[in-house]
Amino acid sequence: MSITRILLVEDDLNLSKELKQQLQNEGFEVENVYDGNTAEQLINENKYDIILADINIPGQNGYELVKGIRQQQNTVPTIIITAFDEIDDKLQGFDCGADDYITKPFFFKELLARIKAILKRSDHHTGAELIVHSDMIIDARKREVKRRDELIRLTSREYEILLMLADANGQPVSKKDILTKVWGTSFSANTNTIEVFINLLRNKIDKNFEPKLIRTRIGCGYYIGEH
Repeated sequence: MSITRILLVEDDLNLSKELKQQLQNEGFEVENVYDGNTAEQLINENKYDIILADINIPGQNGYELVKGIRQQQNTVPTIIITAFDEIDDKLQGFDCGADDYITKPFFFKELLARIKAILKRSDHHTGAELIVHSDMIIDARKREVKRRDELIRLTSREYEILLMLADANGQPVSKKDILTKVWGTSFSANTNTIEVFINLLRNKIDKNFEPKLIRTRIGCGYYIGEH
């Protein structure tokens, strides 16, 4: 069984040292750096399973780092560490492509739970390996999405939401259900977060294709269908 590799980007030396030790105690392989530019270089040269990035780091900040990762078509799961507790700050992180966030100060067991949740996502799907809606094909085994044979790059969180909608077979899925299943019961953000992710998905899944597949049923939720 391979060891999970984590890149920790945190400029608080004491916190970085403490988190690295705690993560290593849990069996993870951890590399820690203190600025966004060094982190970007390492990400381009190495393969990591998860990236933990503080927002306020020297060089490019956490938002810029995650956005750059996604622009390189890299779908490595990322968790943003932030001292900001405003919903707009968190939504900005999601808009850049982050999969999750955690607000300082936090208990290590909460961070560990979020890491484990991300690692377990690939095992959650128990339905068909291939899901087809119109010209969209979801390969659940490979965690790949295509439209007209064009591979569409999704973040881990975007993929989980799309898979949940696809598994519903045209029935609407409420924002509350998406929050509970994809983020877990401990997630405290409001449903604006889901609207952000649905918009991100529509830009990738529907913007350059017809028919549009991700639809809204007012008062009920979101579903996949041609009408």
